[in-house]
Amino acid sequence: MGKKTNLVGEIIQDPKVKPLSPHLQVYRPQITSVLSITHRMTGVVLSVGSLGLASWIIAGAFGEQVFSVAQLIISYWISQLLLFAWTLCLFYHLLNGIRHLFWDAGKGLEISQVTWSGWFVVSSACVLNIIFWLIAYGFFAKLV
Repeated sequence: MGKKTNLVGEIIQDPKVKPLSPHLQVYRPQITSVLSITHRMTGVVLSVGSLGLASWIIAGAFGEQVFSVAQLIISYWISQLLLFAWTLCLFYHLLNGIRHLFWDAGKGLEISQVTWSGWFVVSSACVLNIIFWLIAYGFFAKLV
């Protein structure tokens, strides 16, 4: 049984078949939906990363040898990359949470304000993360 098409070649839907709700293939992502999904994902990343942070603290409680192994693991480049990503998630989640507090107070709910604040959160999280890591690596101490 072939599909019915019109003169242009577009598939004609059977009127008895109910259309499906919009899905990712037909829905154009908006900044609000992308940032909402990102906020949830960063929450998960922060939870998993907190287990690593707790492991590092617990390693310190077990003594110098165990802590030195934990420090060695953290010194690898992949660990540093994961820490960079974790702190980026931390700053994004924090700033987006503050944005949500403003929304809860009824502020910044116009479409233009939502778009502006969304981009502000993303750019500020990136800038804060870079500043944090420059401080962590002592970049500013070298300038003084």
